[in-house]
Amino acid sequence: MPPEPTAAASPYSRTNPFPARLLINRSLCGEDSGKDTRHFEIDLTGWGLNYEVGDSMTVWPTNDPALADEIIRTIRAKADEPVKSPSRETTLREALLRDCRITQTTPKFLKAVAERASAAPLLNDLLKPERKQDLDTYLYGMEVIDFLIEHPSIQWTAQGLVDVLAKLQPRLYSISSSLKARPNQVHFTIDVVKYESRGRQRKGVCSTFLAERAENVPIPVFPNTSKFRLPEDGNTPIIMVGPGTGIAPFRAFLQERKAVGAKGKNWLFFGSQHEHCNYFYRDELDELKRDGILTRLDCAWSRDQEGKSYVQHKMLENAAEIWKWMDSENAQFFVCGDARRMAKDVDAALRTIFQEQGGKSEEQTNEYVEKLKSDKRYKRDVY
Repeated sequence: MPPEPTAAASPYSRTNPFPARLLINRSLCGEDSGKDTRHFEIDLTGWGLNYEVGDSMTVWPTNDPALADEIIRTIRAKADEPVKSPSRETTLREALLRDCRITQTTPKFLKAVAERASAAPLLNDLLKPERKQDLDTYLYGMEVIDFLIEHPSIQWTAQGLVDVLAKLQPRLYSISSSLKARPNQVHFTIDVVKYESRGRQRKGVCSTFLAERAENVPIPVFPNTSKFRLPEDGNTPIIMVGPGTGIAPFRAFLQERKAVGAKGKNWLFFGSQHEHCNYFYRDELDELKRDGILTRLDCAWSRDQEGKSYVQHKMLENAAEIWKWMDSENAQFFVCGDARRMAKDVDAALRTIFQEQGGKSEEQTNEYVEKLKSDKRYKRDVY
């Protein structure tokens, strides 16, 4: 494995990210899809750094200019008014575009609204520590602009608003490409977040930056090293579970194994809502199957039949074969995607397989799973 990038090897770092360039932005979904999942290809020519498959990439977005301008109009300020942002001295508009988090509220902002508004009894009550759960429910789908519009009695100064906003944070995305297959590029597989709430369209900051505004501007990026690694021995079989955008690192794994001629077997479990409009990278996966790189591919389509089918159900349908790969062939097991539900359901299915196919008690299964983790044979990249 190459050494981690250092400042001596490259002028770029987390504090001075590389200004990459967007090459491709294409939809992975059909017209009937209720989702907007996109494939992005980013040009890294000239950056002098490496990443490994399994790593993630840090991306520094800018905020939606239309939202920044609406905030400026709402507080009746001037766009070019000088302010001190969390990171520099600049103008109000530049601070709202590049430095401040202007969508999600912060406790500091909410407290300022509650203290300064002529009438905010509900917010004052919800800010009590014992009402935290109620506050979270109340805040769902609400952004800074909602409070600015709802409480026009507050006389915000440009600096006063900037002072109660949090710093805009970068986003991490799983890398869906291999440098050995696509030199000088990094690929992402991203759900573009858009939804309606309280009569307004809400947008994910970084996903819509890439989808709508990154075509002609630099995209600041820097790699983030991970322990989500392919086996060092290319003959080791791997089982990959990656529904939705969780397929990203496994696309990279398969590219890498093909590029280096690894002989180990590869089994992918993929899933989404509908086969006809949410089958990401179908042509690529078909080609990998024809070439013998992808040994097995099992897909779960949650809304194509009366009863919902998820990747954990496909695992249970193939329980005996999974046990054979894990027990007799020393396969490594990888999971990527949603931590809240999917990863837990996959873990439960895996434990069921070990109990039923391996004849293990619950205690023995727990010990077996912990041994897999310590031996780096059960790896998760969940979020």
